[in-house]
Amino acid sequence: MSESRFPQGFLWGGALAANQSEGGFREGGKGLTTVDMIPHGPHRMPVKLGLEKRFALRDDEFYPSHNAIDFYHRYREDIALMAEMGFSVFRTSIAWSRLYPKGDELTPCPEGIAFYRSVFEECRKHQIEPLVTLCHFDVPMHLVTEYGSWRNRKMIDFFARYARSCFEAFDGLVKYWLTFNEINILLHSPFSGAGLVFEPDENPEQVKYQAAHHELVASAQVTRIAHEVNPANQVGCMLAGGNFYPWSSKPEDVWAALEKDRENLFFIDVQARGAYPAYAARLFREKGVTLKIEEGDAEILKNSVDFVSFSYYASRCASAEMNEQNSSAANVVKSLTNPHVPRSEWGWGIDPLGLRITMNMMYDRYQKPLFLVENGLGARDEPDASGEIHDDYRISYLREHIRAMGDAIEDGVPVMGYTSWGCIDLVAASTGEMSKRYGFVYVDRDDLGRGTLARTRKKSFWWYKKVIASNGADLE
Repeated sequence: MSESRFPQGFLWGGALAANQSEGGFREGGKGLTTVDMIPHGPHRMPVKLGLEKRFALRDDEFYPSHNAIDFYHRYREDIALMAEMGFSVFRTSIAWSRLYPKGDELTPCPEGIAFYRSVFEECRKHQIEPLVTLCHFDVPMHLVTEYGSWRNRKMIDFFARYARSCFEAFDGLVKYWLTFNEINILLHSPFSGAGLVFEPDENPEQVKYQAAHHELVASAQVTRIAHEVNPANQVGCMLAGGNFYPWSSKPEDVWAALEKDRENLFFIDVQARGAYPAYAARLFREKGVTLKIEEGDAEILKNSVDFVSFSYYASRCASAEMNEQNSSAANVVKSLTNPHVPRSEWGWGIDPLGLRITMNMMYDRYQKPLFLVENGLGARDEPDASGEIHDDYRISYLREHIRAMGDAIEDGVPVMGYTSWGCIDLVAASTGEMSKRYGFVYVDRDDLGRGTLARTRKKSFWWYKKVIASNGADLE
């Protein structure tokens, strides 16, 4: 077996999110969140994009998050499966509304605290480090209906209070934290990303970037609080990653790709560098955005993150002539279809070299350690006659991306760890489907919520166990 390119102590594991795995959506005192309002089916995308107001549940629709894969009741079993694979890290999120059901209370719900304490203690029992996202696409609905969600500056204090409760309640159990999941998705999917809904007469860009400012101030404030509560806490930001390639060598296409990259990196530029980038002034001017920035905000923003985490599924392609007609509908982040890379069944380009390119670009830009916290292949997994799942296509995808990550490490990029997305099958955030599976563990549940929820190890389970045991040296 060849020598590993991965450093000693490299964190190997997998990732879930509360809103896609827990279920128990009204148990333990939990309040309704934005994701609980997003249905499966034709209304899903208009609701996610903030174009269709959905402030009440409907009897004629199915909401995948309500039961999800029942991690709420099965977390011990699921964490034991992670331990069997050899995980040294497990990325998950705390549902804000389990601790603060409405979001604006003064003290947290004891049942919510007890639940997550139990989850993190279970991780510790198996020597697994929790990596915890504070806000992973789930804003308490009361904050949406009462305050307009992140368009309202009051959200900064609500979020800071919630985060402080987490840092204090789970001190000694959790040291790795992320503030907002895929913060740049706010621009592309405003309701699912940040609880934003637009009125007919307003400039959506103004609303989105003002909300972004509030999130960025909140993230910086929370980073400071984390370090105050315990200097050993490490806080990261989280980007939906993947570079844009120019469609051609035409200078206009190269410029279009640069602008698209900046659109996504804007948030991380602030979180990692502690100030707005120079290009923001022109961006705001051209979009008709006038930010309301209060005295002291610039000082707060200087509390930059300790590391930069990101998801990577696919690279993207941009041209000066991009429009809704020629862009792939496969993802909320629009892209031209790149003819040079194969695509998944859901139209996402499979590009391992793109991961190496992205990692080099991000380290060149930020000079902070990276953490790849989402990477995986959504695919339909069909059990054979004996009930086994031979997901060689997933093994192939992960193998090539782990190799590319190893190449980036050899390039000199410091990488803290790797958590593959949906280590246990969960509800897909993009489509609300269970049939778009990512996991090493199959969950018996279909797109309409039917099934036993039984867990079955896939072929990739045993493969990943071997990868972890060899610290990434044995990928065959």
